[in-house]
Amino acid sequence: MPIPSLQVSNLAVARGDRNVVEALGFAVAAGEILHIRGRNGAGKTSLLEVLCGLRTPATGTIEGQPDAEHRHWLGHKNALNPALSPDENLRFWCALSGHAEVDVGQALQRVGLKAQRHRPCGSLSTGQRRRAALARLLALPRPWWFLDEPLAGLDHAGIDLLAELLDAHGREGGAALVTSHQPLPQGVAGVRTLELRS
Repeated sequence: MPIPSLQVSNLAVARGDRNVVEALGFAVAAGEILHIRGRNGAGKTSLLEVLCGLRTPATGTIEGQPDAEHRHWLGHKNALNPALSPDENLRFWCALSGHAEVDVGQALQRVGLKAQRHRPCGSLSTGQRRRAALARLLALPRPWWFLDEPLAGLDHAGIDLLAELLDAHGREGGAALVTSHQPLPQGVAGVRTLELRS
């Protein structure tokens, strides 16, 4: 069954005492990847937080906003305990989400961390930690992805991996909203761009 589209009308997003986004309207449907671009300070992260339900808009309406069980939030920070391994971090996160029974090995293998799955995250490279965070998208499949700067810290192979994940997610009927300073990798179907003007 297709997921309902996300409909945004006359949206304003405030940071501090000023609006960083104003009079914004767009829609995102199943199978689409919305690439949110803009300079530093344009409000990309603030907008993504509003769309995900982590922040309240200053004005405007959002229809079809997914609830917590149907969305993934991956912030600029990886939210990993450096003393725990990717395996332990992912199992803890699954349990916190009410799915302690999930076998996380397949997700970690898919992101290229089979050999590092039991090493403390604090000993991993920046790119490997980002891959460990991306594994959450696979361990518990959800139709909506909200990804803030997911390319940060990834090497060419990691960027190719993210492209594969986004492309497969869209082709399977999911949707994603992605902020990034740089262009999204080639080969991702259904990409549209929203440019924020600061």
